[in-house]
Amino acid sequence: MSDQLIAVSLLWLFVFVYAIAASVDFGAGFWALVYLYRKENNMTTIANRYLSPSWEVTNVFIVLIVVGMVSFFPGATAALGTVLLLPVSIALLLLAVRSAFLVYSHAAESKYRRALIIISGATGVFLPLLLILVLPITYGGVIGVSEGTEHLLWGELLTSPSTYAYLAFAGLSTLFLSSLLLADYSHVSEDWRAYREYRKDAILIGPFALIAAILILVTMQEDAPWMYENLLAHKGWILASGVFYFLGYLVLFAPKKAGAPSPGRPRLAVIATVLQYLLAATGYGAAHLPYIVYPTVTIESGFTDETTFHALFASYIVGFAVLTPGFWLFWRMFMRDKKYLRQK
Repeated sequence: MSDQLIAVSLLWLFVFVYAIAASVDFGAGFWALVYLYRKENNMTTIANRYLSPSWEVTNVFIVLIVVGMVSFFPGATAALGTVLLLPVSIALLLLAVRSAFLVYSHAAESKYRRALIIISGATGVFLPLLLILVLPITYGGVIGVSEGTEHLLWGELLTSPSTYAYLAFAGLSTLFLSSLLLADYSHVSEDWRAYREYRKDAILIGPFALIAAILILVTMQEDAPWMYENLLAHKGWILASGVFYFLGYLVLFAPKKAGAPSPGRPRLAVIATVLQYLLAATGYGAAHLPYIVYPTVTIESGFTDETTFHALFASYIVGFAVLTPGFWLFWRMFMRDKKYLRQK
């Protein structure tokens, strides 16, 4: 495996982890807002209980993505940085506002609790839509060059069917993944009313998320035929992804476990669904190679020099050796600790 392929695979792994974690994070804020005025259930409390510690871990990966992109592919960073200046700047502004409310709301929780829920819910809707725009932009055809400077052709981007297919996919995947994980979170917390509601949301939204993914493939034939042909060459990944989608969806209807008043295996559904997205992301990433931005920037043309890569790769290995125990402790403390999960 070449240095370029190792680097882009590591970077794509960061993107995947952030996409899954951020989808659940943003979606949890949205569900907390949706159920804010439903006094008869505990769903907003469950969502905020998950949201409280998780957003800090999620933001670690967006830093890794930016640092990895600048370090491994400076040539691609120069092109994408100029083109994505406006959408990414808006996304960072929303992320900063959301993070500020998440931090300071705990200093005066009773006073700012409602404002926190509204801000995190509203930003949870728009952030995935802004961030997903990176994918159709890298298709090619929406980047112009004026006096040697690249810029985004907003007219072409906003009239492309692929753009709206991606936006639908981002929004529906965010709601599907978050409702699925919150169902599992409620199940472990033994909050059965919240579990039934989140399970119902996942069952309702799941098919629409699948339809949005299919629409991406349909619109891709016209907007990026090179990408569509490459995906057909890697269709095994996509077909395997579909199999895991149906497995994850069907276990939501599995007979209830002993002691549980409602059917479904939410933990198995979460695992199968994450594997589904992993398989789809692997096939999508393989089909996109060797281009980072079609047709101008490839993993070879945008790559850093060999010596720098080896030094950076070694530093990432050391960093993961330090961070991994921290992630494990986080999981034990906030995702499995019965006292935290079942607090009133």
